Amino acid sequence: MNPIGITYHKVSKTLELRYAGGGSGGGESSAGGESRVLPAELLRVYSPSAEVRGHSEAERVLQSGKKHVGVRRIEAVGNYAIRIVFDDGHDTGIYSWAFLRDLAENQERYWQNYLREMKEKNASRLPTIPVGQWSPPT
Repeated sequence: MNPIGITYHKVSKTLELRYAGGGSGGGESSAGGESRVLPAELLRVYSPSAEVRGHSEAERVLQSGKKHVGVRRIEAVGNYAIRIVFDDGHDTGIYSWAFLRDLAENQERYWQNYLREMKEKNASRLPTIPVGQWSPPT
């Protein structure tokens, strides 16, 4: 099912997908349809790009330091997907409607898998700050 509306909420860094009619789960929108909200961080770390996914599960690259990532712009790709340009420069993922729906419907499972993998690899959601690039306020 294709969304009838897509809104990026800059302050909360979330992407809202609105669908016509009912459906299983999700919140209700004011028009009586279904609304799903996905954090930009989740969209970024599960990007369907080869850079993130590789060409097999063994080649998948854990994306760390993406807690504060946001969306710079969203572009339509035909009638089947969107391309999300993130503010960290990542712009190669094509998010099909089916992929976005799966992320939304299984968000908790994806989120828990991400947190578990971060812990296993001793990685952080926080971005790294290069030495010499930050100093405490005076």
